[in-house]
Amino acid sequence: MDRVKIVHEALVRRLAVGDFPGGAAPAGPLEPAMALALYQAQVLSRVLDIQSRAMQKMGQGFYTIGSSGHEGMAAVAQALRPDDIAFLHYRDAAFQIARAQQVGQSGMMRDMLLSFACSAEDPISGGRHKVLGSRPLMIPPQTSTIASHLPKALGAAYSIGLARRRAPEHRCLARDGLAMVSFGDASANHSTAQGAINAAGWTAVQGVPLPLLMVCEDNGIGISTKTPAGWIKASFQHRPGIRYFEADGLDIFDTFAVASEAAHFVRTRRQPAFLHVRMVRLYGHAGADVATSYLPRAEVEADEANDPLLHSARLLTEAQLASAETLSGMYLETLEAVAAEAEKVVKRPHLETAQDVMETLIPPARNCAPTNGPDPQQRLHLFGGDAPQMDAPQPMSRIINWALHDLMLAHPETLVMGEDVGRKGGVYGVTQKLQARFGPDRVIDTLLDEQSILGLAIGTAHNGFIPMPEIQFLAYLHNAEDQLRGEAATLPFFSRGQWTNPMVLRIAGLGYQKGFGGHFHNDNSLAVLRDIPGIVIACPSTGADAARVLRECHRLAREEQRVCVFVEPIALYPMRDLHDTGDGAWMTRYPDPDERIAWDQIGVHGDGTDVAIVTYGNGHYLSRRAQGVLAGEGIRVRVIDLRWLAPLPEEALMAAVQACDHVLVVDECRRTGGQAEALMTLFAERGFGKVARLTAEDSFIATGPAYAATLPSRDSIVAAAKALLA
Repeated sequence: MDRVKIVHEALVRRLAVGDFPGGAAPAGPLEPAMALALYQAQVLSRVLDIQSRAMQKMGQGFYTIGSSGHEGMAAVAQALRPDDIAFLHYRDAAFQIARAQQVGQSGMMRDMLLSFACSAEDPISGGRHKVLGSRPLMIPPQTSTIASHLPKALGAAYSIGLARRRAPEHRCLARDGLAMVSFGDASANHSTAQGAINAAGWTAVQGVPLPLLMVCEDNGIGISTKTPAGWIKASFQHRPGIRYFEADGLDIFDTFAVASEAAHFVRTRRQPAFLHVRMVRLYGHAGADVATSYLPRAEVEADEANDPLLHSARLLTEAQLASAETLSGMYLETLEAVAAEAEKVVKRPHLETAQDVMETLIPPARNCAPTNGPDPQQRLHLFGGDAPQMDAPQPMSRIINWALHDLMLAHPETLVMGEDVGRKGGVYGVTQKLQARFGPDRVIDTLLDEQSILGLAIGTAHNGFIPMPEIQFLAYLHNAEDQLRGEAATLPFFSRGQWTNPMVLRIAGLGYQKGFGGHFHNDNSLAVLRDIPGIVIACPSTGADAARVLRECHRLAREEQRVCVFVEPIALYPMRDLHDTGDGAWMTRYPDPDERIAWDQIGVHGDGTDVAIVTYGNGHYLSRRAQGVLAGEGIRVRVIDLRWLAPLPEEALMAAVQACDHVLVVDECRRTGGQAEALMTLFAERGFGKVARLTAEDSFIATGPAYAATLPSRDSIVAAAKALLA
């Protein structure tokens, strides 16, 4: 027999006769009316699980990972305030229902059924996924099953303390609030969870305010893999900087009491806590999962006998708050009400077209207070001895540094974070003096964990800050890429733009570093970024362009709430000369603070019509060198610097090559998965026939004399242009 039916029939039968499992007597601060309301939330959560499976069998529902066994999270919700941001485990329907009750919000039953049916009227995702979430309830939608939401919860907690001192314009979290994040015992083993929990303790030990409540819902199993008995307690009880609490999730009185104590500790001490809540899992992992296929039947039945609703019913009857008959009636009435509402919900409209689905990929713009840029007097004081040098040509690294100074001066909500960005000023000195001038809470030296760096950025953006995290080298991004793909980029998509996490991610990368690092420090693949829907990717090649493009990325994040990736070519940081040693032709002046390059603008150098070389980054530098050689041979060349890699500035690009006979695409990234693939496709689709490409080889980069052997060079660009003309 179906385990859902078995649990249901056992619940009805045992409620009718008052056959309850044993346990401690009701005790603690839970008020009678509140206890009864929590039972109602638990019942609705359970019945919605039952209905979701019924809808799936009829082809009317599409996702059945439910919350049965985890109904004790309703008591955790009651222990928190409704304005405490909550990043929820996917089994926390009871938490969201209880929070809605707290604020008197009706209609949660219908809202969740709309989500089950993937209706376009689902108030959180608009039919894009079955997710928990609500903007009024301060619950960002969360699809993570591997605890990848823990790093951003840490970031949100950090932002609460920072906003007390430096309130951003779009702050939404309370001064005395906390951030709560919940996850399963199996997910606690994931590297993302371990990194975030370690980062929380690391931060707290240094005395940094971090009001973060981490709730581990321990049902003893992850799909079919059991968690060793005592593993969670042994692993987390003695973590430095983190206070440990444990509660019986089958007992709403105990859970409420312990969760209240933990929340009070976090809120008043502004330190992280780990709340370990023991639970059971009913029905198996999801709708298609048969728990008895990998667990002994006796274990499955033992969990079913410990049904949280039966435990709550016992506690309520012992407290003389309701009779078993009344509690049974509440359950049966809820079954009828949910089934009746489901019949209506399945008839509501669904998403139909690609345009419907993609409508929320791009977040909405928001109103921002007008700004006239950095204050001239403050700027003069800030830059001090650097000011006279701004009128002289400078290399890219120094100009980016000045641009960061101006952005942070003009926009106090701007943050910089990453490994070594503070006291050291970055591996290449790009963030020098920022921490000394703006303070360690705005220029944050993080621990060595890219997932935590990006999570810190996502979480602070939730509270109105504009984070500019730095990944030290492009190859290091792969350790944390899911924070972009699975968290940052998906948030507006799954929330209909109600939740956003704008940022400007700075990454030092690409190749051509002489004698340093090999493939870990010379990574020439952007493929991991290019296919993430909705993000903006920029790659400047000159200092002046870097400043202007960085300012546009910041504007896109601040005003349009976009996730931007700003790739900085390491080899061009110190570049001074172009054609001859000492010519200083690659250096530029620092542009005025109000100058920007819009994300549909390209750079065109030269007016030749024989060949247009389309490129970016180091490829732009090398193509300009090749342009001089080709000119000496009578070949007229224009070099087009893309600057923006996603979305491609297609119309500006096509206009720039229109007068040319041939197009050569020079891509310093690999032949497979590089930008050249998209560019060649674009030219083919637009009917531009005389096109060729020169790319890096499908290889990692070597250290030593062969550092550029697999990459385009000035001479190979010259040869490719001649071959195209021939």
